[in-house]
Order: sequence, then C-alpha cells, then structure tokens
Amino acid sequence: MRVLNRWSGKWWPGVIPLVILWAFAAWTTTAPLEADLAQRSTTALKDTVLDKRRIAVAGRDVTFAAEAFSEEGRQSAVASVEAVPGVRLVNDETRLVPEAKPFVWSAERDVVRVTLGGSSPLPSSKSKLMEAARAMLGGVEVSDRMNLARGAPQRFDAAALLLLDQIAKLKDGKITLSDNKVTLSGMARELGGREAIAAALKNLPEGYSVAANDVKAPPYIFQAYKDPVAVTLTLTGYVPDNNAHAALVAAAGRKFFSEKVVDNLKASIGAPSGFAAAVLPALGALSRLSTGTLVVSDREVKLSGDALYEAAATQIRAGLGKEFPQGWQFKPEISVKPTAAPVDPTVCQQLFTDLLGKARIRFESAKADIVADSAGLLDRLIETALRCPNANIEVVGHTDSDGEEPANQALSEKRAQAVTDYLVKAGLPANRFTSTGLGSTQPIAGNDTDQGKAQNRRIDFVVR
Repeated sequence: MRVLNRWSGKWWPGVIPLVILWAFAAWTTTAPLEADLAQRSTTALKDTVLDKRRIAVAGRDVTFAAEAFSEEGRQSAVASVEAVPGVRLVNDETRLVPEAKPFVWSAERDVVRVTLGGSSPLPSSKSKLMEAARAMLGGVEVSDRMNLARGAPQRFDAAALLLLDQIAKLKDGKITLSDNKVTLSGMARELGGREAIAAALKNLPEGYSVAANDVKAPPYIFQAYKDPVAVTLTLTGYVPDNNAHAALVAAAGRKFFSEKVVDNLKASIGAPSGFAAAVLPALGALSRLSTGTLVVSDREVKLSGDALYEAAATQIRAGLGKEFPQGWQFKPEISVKPTAAPVDPTVCQQLFTDLLGKARIRFESAKADIVADSAGLLDRLIETALRCPNANIEVVGHTDSDGEEPANQALSEKRAQAVTDYLVKAGLPANRFTSTGLGSTQPIAGNDTDQGKAQNRRIDFVVR
C-alpha cells in the first residue's frame, strides 16, 4: 500500500504539459478555421444589401447581426451564411431596418452648407444623393444627416434628385419630402428663381405633389443715379422684359436732356405689378434734382438728392407718391441745393440760350399742354431765373409752318403763356415775365423736313 501511494502522488505533474500541448494545438487549428469561416460568410453576403453588418465566429458557430431592408432580404442573408461550408450553427441576430411613418427626407440650405436629413431607403440612395448634391452645388459643403429606414414611396430617388436641383436655386431655405408630399420655403438666389422652381416641380414623378411652396423671390431692384460731375445717368438692376427695357431707356433719354444714359439694366421676370407706372414718374422726379439716387425695391420707391429750389422739393415730396399705383410706397429724402451766386443779365441770357440749345420744352401735339418729360429742363430754367432776380424775361413761342398761320400764332401764344404760368407757379414773380407768340414767322431751320420742323417748334427766353 505504501508503494501505491507513493506513485499516486507523483503522476499528475506529467499531465500538465500534455494539457498545454492540447490547448495550443486546439488554438492553432481553431483560430484559422474561425477566420476562414468569417471570411467566407462575409463573401457570401457581398451582393446582399444590409446595414450594420457584424459577423463573429466561435469554433464553427457563427453569430450574424445586421439590419435588412426587407423580410425577404433578411431571410436570404441568413440562408447565405447557413450555406457556407463548415458552418455548423448560425446564431441569427438580424432584424429589419426600422420603418419610417411618414417617410420624411429633407434638404436644408443655410449660409455655409447644405444638410441632407431625414430618411433614405438604401445605402446606395444615400450615396447617390450625396454625390448629386456635391455636383449640383459646386463646392458648397454638404452634410449627411440621413438615416436608413423602410417605407419610402415609389420613385423616391427620382423625386429627391429633382428636389436637390431646386435647393441649388435657393439662397437659403428647406425642402421637405413627407411620403409623396413636397413642402418648400426660403429665399431664391436670383430673380426668376422662384418661378424656375415652380416650373421644375411640375416634373415630379407620378403620384407626388406640392403641399406648400413658400419660396420667396429676392427684392426686385431698379436703381438710377444722376451724377452731375460725370454728367451721367446710370441705370442698374432689373426691368420686366426687353420691350420695357427699351421703353424705359428711351424715356430716360427724353427726361435727362444733358446727361449721358449709362444702361446696365437686365431683363428679368418677377417685377411687381405697376412697375412701369411707378418707375417712369420716379425717373421724372429724379430728373428735377441736381444730384440724386432712385432706388425701387419691390413696391417701395426711395428718392434722395438735392432739388434745384425749394418749391420743387415741396412738389416732389408731396406729389410723387400720388402718381404711383395702389400698394406702392414713396420715401422721399429731398433737400435743396444751395443757391448759386447771382449773375448779371448778360450771363443769364447765355445760360438760358445754352440750356435751350440742349433741349426743347415739349408740348402735346397741337396743344399748349407741357409734356411731363420737360420737368427737368424747366427746373433748370427756373434755377437760372432765380440767379438773375433783377432781369425781366420774355417767353417767346414759335411753331413750324404746318397749318394756317392764325392757328399757329394762337398756339405759339398759348404755349408761351403755359411756360410763364409754370414759372410763376414755381414761385417766380409774375411781373418779371411777359409772354409772346410769333407763330411760324421766325424759323431757325427749314420746314421741309421733320427734323427742321422740330427745331422750329420751340420756346425762347429773352432777357430784357
């Protein structure tokens, strides 16, 4: 018995190396097996669309976790892993991607970036939308805040891509797709952008519709600046169309008799109703200023500058807004130019002659009604008359030779009197003026051409 006890206490130390060798052999054979099964399981899923995929192998058992985009796709993915040679058991931890109800996707633009948010139906859709956004937005930062969800309406990709094209037309704003309903808000980048977006939305895929379009247009700006130093009138901003453009520039040429018109206008849709009916009289008021700026922003007219005399400033402040269409606002900032130094009658006569050599006081055809385009010239004549307060002035009317001479004589007298009345209404003393009509008796050009006749139809100022 003592011999047996001695051996029984000494055999187990020899077992330890055997256990270590067995564990090492098991590890060196199992690790490559697990890695191989993991690789083959991954390969088996390469054509399967999944999210958050994870594969873990213990021996020949595979734990497979993922989010699938359909029940059919989920079952197919599990079956693909189960079919991998060498796999004994698949521990199925797969589930479906959450379903979004409603399915909402959005694109939002601020000053620095565009953010894509809400849900996307597939990873490929996310990638496609991100690539399209970067291409359409030309270097603008694009942030991906989209998650993946089931429940997208049919033709989602086509609808979202069309809406991305519209976010590129916004200065800021947001476009949201909720199931198949589209809502838009924000400010268009350019004039006409709002209308371009509305037109594009007509091409939404079948079944989609616009629930709300609150995109606003940027202000419709028209500006005119009268520079007495450069002797220019500079027009900038927008006009409704090419016809309005031509008509407005032509009107400016008539109203501003000595300034060169610098035309930097562009035609664009989006003009407010009554645009021409407000801009034309506003230009007429600007022509009466020695220097000034006209800014038309949507339905608001701002006119600032120096009138040539106090009565003109009062007339412009009180009267111009009354000429505008309903809904337009007028904000005048009119001061009065300092009075120029007095001049003697000889200089006064030369100033009148120079002014009337540049332009004619114009009347309605065959009438004594002064055309509004002559307001700027008349104010300059009034300013000159104020500089020679001791001079008496004869206003002389002339006509061309068309018609009977008695009628021409009467018309010339009425026109001279109309100008005299205008001067007196502006505040000049009536006793300084006389009016005379000479009919067609003193032509300065031939009456055989339209150009000659136009020169003969005139008003002269004669300092006495």
